[in-house]
Amino acid sequence: MKERNDQLYGFSPPLAAAMREKGINLKLTRQILTRFNAGEFDRFEAVKATGVPSIDGERILDFTSPVQCKVELAPAQARLQRWGFRQDLREFCCRVEGKVGIFDQPALQRLGILLYPFVGYGILNGGSASSFFDHKKNMAFSPQLFKLYEPEFSALAQSWRNRAKGLVPAYLNEDGTPGACFIELKMRSLLIEILRYQHLTGTKPPQILPLFQMTSIYNHQELEEAYQLLRQSPYLHELIVETGVEVTKALTGIQPMLAAYTHSSYGRPKDIFTQAYGRENNPLPMPGGHGQNFTILRACYQELLEQGIRLVYLGNVDNLGYTVNPVTIALLALQGKEAGFEFAFRTVVDTKGGILIIDQQNRLNCADLGVAISPAEVATIEEEGERILFNCATGLFNLEYLVANLDRIINNLPVRFSDQDKDAGRYSQAEQVTWEIIGMLDDFYIFGVDKYERFLAAKLIMETLMASGLKLHDSRFPEEKDPKKDLKFVATQLHEGLQHKLSTVYGMKKIDGAWQPKSIAELKREM
Repeated sequence: MKERNDQLYGFSPPLAAAMREKGINLKLTRQILTRFNAGEFDRFEAVKATGVPSIDGERILDFTSPVQCKVELAPAQARLQRWGFRQDLREFCCRVEGKVGIFDQPALQRLGILLYPFVGYGILNGGSASSFFDHKKNMAFSPQLFKLYEPEFSALAQSWRNRAKGLVPAYLNEDGTPGACFIELKMRSLLIEILRYQHLTGTKPPQILPLFQMTSIYNHQELEEAYQLLRQSPYLHELIVETGVEVTKALTGIQPMLAAYTHSSYGRPKDIFTQAYGRENNPLPMPGGHGQNFTILRACYQELLEQGIRLVYLGNVDNLGYTVNPVTIALLALQGKEAGFEFAFRTVVDTKGGILIIDQQNRLNCADLGVAISPAEVATIEEEGERILFNCATGLFNLEYLVANLDRIINNLPVRFSDQDKDAGRYSQAEQVTWEIIGMLDDFYIFGVDKYERFLAAKLIMETLMASGLKLHDSRFPEEKDPKKDLKFVATQLHEGLQHKLSTVYGMKKIDGAWQPKSIAELKREM
């Protein structure tokens, strides 16, 4: 049967066997290749920037200072009552003007916490994090800094290169020991927010801030086994017992792997990249982009909606800034928006991801660097004095709207091919980018956030080392007069941001140079 399928998909037996061994989905890989060569993806016009937007206080909000909003109370009250929220919104307003309620930052904060039972928290765990420990990518980021970090890079790569990214240490302590892994911190922050709700209301609802995730065929088993052990983690165990919430149990969708394709320099027809690391019949398994979540997590989204969840967060496991923000929850719920997305002003380390633009249809859109817009185009825009908002890869979606529109989103979210030059060779990767959904929506918020508060991402291990403050005071640390290009300035800000997040939303304290979890009593005193 397998041999007949191999022939049907047009792969030689040795290649098909190698693809199957690496967890590559032969059918989906061939479907995408056939559709590309037939020109079906040509309809996905490249996103072109006709301009970059600025914060306007209406669709694009400045979240670096306290937020205030005016809301028509009757429709907002009716909407939340349909959800099952019974409290009178007037109780939260700092003042009422006729039919309109004025909500200041503290009011939004309190309301957002009380809405936690209607919110789900989603993690994009899918993919094999091919860039994180890639020698070529990390060195290209800054050869001078890489030389300074090379001993640590080599040691960490040797220990963690083949692990799921969520299980890699998210930071190093001052003494050089690895800290909590990314997923431990995500789960700890959720448990702290659940504790905050329980502390505020004096109740323990059976469901609050349920965790869901997209893993991949490549890392699912490893993550599943790790989660069974994490219940005893010193960062989680006490909170699990106190809250009664089994945070390590997550609704899950598993993303299949695709094969990498030939580099665009080879032209059409495109084919399978079969010579990874210079070896014959050696395909390279690659994720098909986090935009596949709308297909992979369809059942999860529908189940959450049936359970009474009305808003869902979605973000990357490697972004330590991605935590629950009750203010955005309250704003989206009060205004009935389709979604809200976080963007921060771009820095020199923001080289992988998307930027907020005005596209050729005069709509706000997200153009992915290196996929939908070139680094040269971005440089030109910045040279003209424009400040660019960089995508933090954090979204908050109205789940009722999302489920009702999943088919349209799945069919119309662009499939894009990006050329790569990495240790494995020169190839192209087919991806759907989650955040291009912005160009398909009509009524949404852009939250302009502080990068060092909400976007502590680690696409390369170099960023993790910088945020950890490693060798920050070494005279060899690269510096530039222009703060936009100064790695030392950015590393200092990243380090300060990390320390702030660890000591607040992650509930940690530093003891003898190492971060340790605060006790339940300490956490409650701070609430």
